[in-house]
Amino acid sequence: MPELPEVETVRRGLAPILVGNSFARVEQRRPDLRFPLPERFSERLQGRTIEALDRRAKYLLARLDDGEVLIMHLGMTGRFAIDKANGVGAPGRIARAPAQTPKHEHIVFHLRDGSAVRYNDVRRFGIMDLVPSSSLDSHALFKSLGVEPLGDALTSEWLAGKLKGKATSIKAALLDQRLIAGIGNIYACEALHRAAISPLKLAGALTTKTGKPTKKTDALVRAIKAVLESAIKAGGSSLRDYRHTDGRLGRFQHRFKVYGREGKPCPRTGCGGTVRRTVQSGRSTFFCSTCQK
Repeated sequence: MPELPEVETVRRGLAPILVGNSFARVEQRRPDLRFPLPERFSERLQGRTIEALDRRAKYLLARLDDGEVLIMHLGMTGRFAIDKANGVGAPGRIARAPAQTPKHEHIVFHLRDGSAVRYNDVRRFGIMDLVPSSSLDSHALFKSLGVEPLGDALTSEWLAGKLKGKATSIKAALLDQRLIAGIGNIYACEALHRAAISPLKLAGALTTKTGKPTKKTDALVRAIKAVLESAIKAGGSSLRDYRHTDGRLGRFQHRFKVYGREGKPCPRTGCGGTVRRTVQSGRSTFFCSTCQK
């Protein structure tokens, strides 16, 4: 499933096409994705102008001129592709005759300037919803989300206070979207390696008894931000289905230090350890037991 860097990369690819543009027509080729699409979905979008395209955790938020917000989530296999207004496909797209409709292309946003944004989702695990902006924070998808990891709210002091007394592993804590929103399995593994913290370590052990930050808390916050920023700069990670809006692959998978590298030497200078794999809460965890303590 795409994590924060992949969703942010998609947002940056869609924003120049969507923001300031309007929906001329919306093709809805099925009634549902993971959940039923909103009533009168196409009708409600037609004619609306997109004023901004934001991201919250792993969700895209298209803010419309009538005060509603189009919520979009890629699920496991969702992709957006852009057809440029001049009729030439975006770089990386394969031209096709208009009569050819890909089996898994479920929604097409036809825009006022003649361009189109196509949503393809093989497993149909994505989400689209329309809600008033005033009720966005109380929406079931958002009301329990934690802080944005790249925002100012994530500090060592804040994290230490949240981790105090936590008996779960620090890896599980990082994957808890109620604590920090948007971090998934890949970037949790990479951030913990960068911070030299074992994923098996109890979350509460990263703070003092009074809930104050330690050197490890400081290192983890820095690592989370640095890994996510590096991944965004690289266009995210392409392991299976993820692609940019222009069809290109992300590049951060070539920079993994531990994820998917079981049995390979730890890349940390002077470590000499070997990357191991274990399973935590049904998810693969990759780490170096020599330098991650």
